This record gives sequence, C-alpha cells and structure tokens, in this order.
Amino acid sequence: MAATASARGRGRSTIVGINVTPMVDIMLVLLVIMMVSANFIVSQTMNVDLPKAANGDRATPSVAIVTIAADGAYGWNDKPVSEPDLVKNLAAAMADNPETNVVVSGDTKAQHGKVVHVLDLAKGAGITHFAIAVERAD
Repeated sequence: MAATASARGRGRSTIVGINVTPMVDIMLVLLVIMMVSANFIVSQTMNVDLPKAANGDRATPSVAIVTIAADGAYGWNDKPVSEPDLVKNLAAAMADNPETNVVVSGDTKAQHGKVVHVLDLAKGAGITHFAIAVERAD
C-alpha cells in the first residue's frame, strides 16, 4: 500500500499496512530448497573399504543393502548370498514394499561391472530407487 498525500498537499499519511507477499514467497522458496537438499544417512553394516567422494549424499537406513566385496562376493543386509539368492531377495523386498530403496556398498577394489550388474538385477526386480554408498573425503 502506498502512502497518500493529504487533500491540501501539505503532509503525507503513514503506511497503514505491510505487504507480506514477498516474505511468503521467500519462505516458500526456502522450504522447497530445504526439501530438495535433504540429506540421507546410511548405516554401514559390512566392513568394506568404500571409495571416497567429496560430494556424496548421506542416505537414511534403507530396506535393502547390497554389498559387493573386493573379491566380487555379494552380501544382502550383512549376510553373504549367491547371485540367485540376491535376485530372490530383491524380488521379495520389492513385493514387500514397492518403494524399496537399494543401497549398493561396493568395495574400492570391486569391479565396476559388478556394481552395474547389481543395479541391473534390482531394476529387473522392479526396484527404481538406488543409492551408492560412499565415505566422505576429508
């Protein structure tokens, strides 16, 4: 609301209202930024040497954690499994919860192809939410 001049033109009246629309706009933008940049925390369950990344996200504990050891062996929630059992576990996790998140913890010495293969197996089971566990580089 703008200030208005008096009828005689000698003085001005004061502003009687404050426009809060810009403040609400700013608060909504800050809320969206906060929601988009929310961090997730991953709890490490198997002892593997994770690769370092300066900009890794932190993820919340997931329904399914797949571990790939240095020798290429698979793990499912801290238990060693074979590839056919891994496929069964991924399908069962998807059947239990369609919003299943799969966190892949690959050792630094694990082959890249093994990580891609696990992601492919999970996608074949219908899982669409993935994360790759990393340690923060200090």
